[in-house]
Formats: sequence, C-alpha cells, structure tokens
Amino acid sequence: MPAAAKAPSTKPSARPTAKPAKSQAGVIRRERNCSVARTLDIVSDAWAFLIIREAFFGTQTFEAFRAALGIPRATLTDRLRKLTQLAIFRQVAPGTSLRKEYRLTKMGFDLYPSFIALMQFGDHWLAGGKPAPLTLVHIGCGCDSHPIVACSHCGESVSARDAKYRDGPGAGRHPAKAGRNTRRASDGNRFQLGRPSSVSRALEIIGDKWSFMVVREGFFGNRRYDKILTELEIAPNILTDRLNRLVASGVLRRRQYQSSPDRYEYLLTDMGRDLYGPFITMLQWGDRWLSKGKPPLLLTHVTCGHDFHASVNCDRCKQPIVAADMRYRLTYDPKAFGALGPRSVDS
Repeated sequence: MPAAAKAPSTKPSARPTAKPAKSQAGVIRRERNCSVARTLDIVSDAWAFLIIREAFFGTQTFEAFRAALGIPRATLTDRLRKLTQLAIFRQVAPGTSLRKEYRLTKMGFDLYPSFIALMQFGDHWLAGGKPAPLTLVHIGCGCDSHPIVACSHCGESVSARDAKYRDGPGAGRHPAKAGRNTRRASDGNRFQLGRPSSVSRALEIIGDKWSFMVVREGFFGNRRYDKILTELEIAPNILTDRLNRLVASGVLRRRQYQSSPDRYEYLLTDMGRDLYGPFITMLQWGDRWLSKGKPPLLLTHVTCGHDFHASVNCDRCKQPIVAADMRYRLTYDPKAFGALGPRSVDS
C-alpha cells in the first residue's frame, strides 16, 4: 500500500463530552480520521466485544450474558446500556413478560462480517496448532465455509498488495479524545473469557488503540520510528512498547537501515499484511454506520480497476455472508463454559 497523501484538516468533532488528548508538550494531539478506528472504539472494549459475540451465539437476556461471561452485574448493566445507546442492541419485552431482552439491531448484525474476518485471521495465525474453535457452515450452499475478504465489484479476494486508496470526502484530522482505548489492558487475556474464540485472539494483538494505529501506519507505508512517532504524536515510551510487542507477536519485523547510531524500520510480516482483510472489513462497517456519508478513504482494487468496499464472501459459492445464513460445528462443549450453544448443525 503506498504512503498516504497528506490530508487536509477538518472541523473538530461536534460531540462536546470528551476532552481532546494532549501531548507531553501540552499541545492537543490530532489524529487521522479513520473508520476502522471508529469501529475499534466499540469492539476493542473487551466487555463490549464479549457481549456482542455472545449475542451472535443467540444470547439475549441479562442473566444469560452474566452466566456466560462471569461479568459483574454493574459492568454488564453499563455495557448493555452503552451498546443500546449506540444502537448495536435494542431492548424488547417479549409477549407479556416484564423481562427485557437485548437483540441485535441491523447495525449490530452488520458487525458480523468484521467478526468473521477477524476469526479467519485468528484461525490461521493464532490457533497454536490446535483445531479452530468452530467450523462455519453456509446454509446458502450447504458447504463448510472459510470466508474470504473480497472486492465488492469483481468478487475476487483482496490483499494489501492489490489495493490502493485515495482520500475520501471525510479525510482529514480531528482532535484526539483522551482515554479512547489507548492504554493497553493489564490483563489482555480478558478477551478470552467465556468460550474459546479466534476473534478474541486477534483482538488481543490489535485491540488497544495504539497497537492498531501502529499497524495501520504500516499499511500507509510508514515504517520508520521517527515517522510513526510524528504521525501519531505518541509518547516515545508507548511507541517503543507497542513496536516491541508487535514484533514479538509476529505482526512486524525489525530491519536495521543505519548504524552509528543504529536505526531500524518496522515492516509488516505476512501475518501483519493478513490483517488488511479485517481492517478493510471494519472500515466498511465504520463507513456505513459512523461516517455520516463521508468516508475518509476510498479503495480501488487494482486487479479489476474499480472502486470497491470489502465484502466477506463464502469461499465456495462466493456469496456475501450474513449471520442468519451461518451455522456452526463446535470443537468444544459450550456448557463447559456456561454459554449457550449457537445455531449448530449435526456433525
């Protein structure tokens, strides 16, 4: 992916509640407008992610969420309230029951392709030699499915090397908000609570905002420490920590380009480049639901020459997948984790 062109400044966000983040020099930090970041602001909160994931498995009631996740009542109440305010969930009182259920909205169901793209990444790179937690079955064609991230125009798979981008109508920068998932969780394995999940494993790597931003800069062609530092206006100790962790996880590799003094650049590995699919899938969701019709980036598929958005398709019938058309075979017993079984199929 080529280096990004410098984007013009845009007006600050009109939402008054969060204070802009300040750098060490006291100057307000400005960050790139980014639909992926907007999506990650929702799913990189570990508890919010886990609740949404359980909803895809059919969980709908407060007590069922609590039993499956072992989540404190106050925390669950807070996250369900926030996810309802964000229109990811809607509250429903079925029949004459006074007990409210939490059901995914169209906006919430539309996160499913992003979860599947992250799951495929986790299955491929993070399974540790063990079987994937679940096998997808696409009811539309009746086949075991290993979905691919594809071009919406030609239907062929898309990678970072055969796509390019340009600024969209929403390009620019805005004052960064303080405390937006930029601090790495002290217990990153919280994503692993409840049932086994390849999506959880992927978010353990890119789930905090700074780690995501560093990887994103790799897709923009920014490899060198000083360039990333300037672009993100990040504290040097935080950048060093995230770079070291991304190298240790296999997403980046370090290459020396100068001696006396030694200087290094950080390049995406094959594993790191494979995050491009999940990134542009989350970008599609953020563009659709959070960009107010002004996407920050426009993508072109070099292979077919057309602008496109990411489509997560069944690898067998090539049709876009939706949650209602997918079933699962599990390699674990959900009862052992206090979870509900998903829409399953017979072995």
